[in-house]
Amino acid sequence: MTDQGAQAIEPEYKRPVIITIICVISAIGAILVVPLIFSETARSIGPWYPPLLAGSAVIGLACTVGLWMMRKWAVYAYTAFAAINQVIMIMTGIWTPLALVIPGIVIVIMFIYLSRMR
Repeated sequence: MTDQGAQAIEPEYKRPVIITIICVISAIGAILVVPLIFSETARSIGPWYPPLLAGSAVIGLACTVGLWMMRKWAVYAYTAFAAINQVIMIMTGIWTPLALVIPGIVIVIMFIYLSRMR
């Protein structure tokens, strides 16, 4: 492929600054969750909570990597992940409308850029 052809394809998948910011914040969040998995606070919620927290960190990190690579599957996976988290919070009685705001904003931003993803 010529340089001209490569230039025509490349900008389509260029990561927007807002997506980069979301990825950096998400990666930091996933790292900060690790000590919480082993905390007394997590165990006091229930024996099921530390594994749930660990799984959430892994899934969140996978979605972050996919989003960093501008992959459509990351948008769909994060949306499903956020919906499941909302259901879990409702079932455990800790849900508040505020718990929907940040994931909702992130999902809207990701869907705005969905057409630019692979």
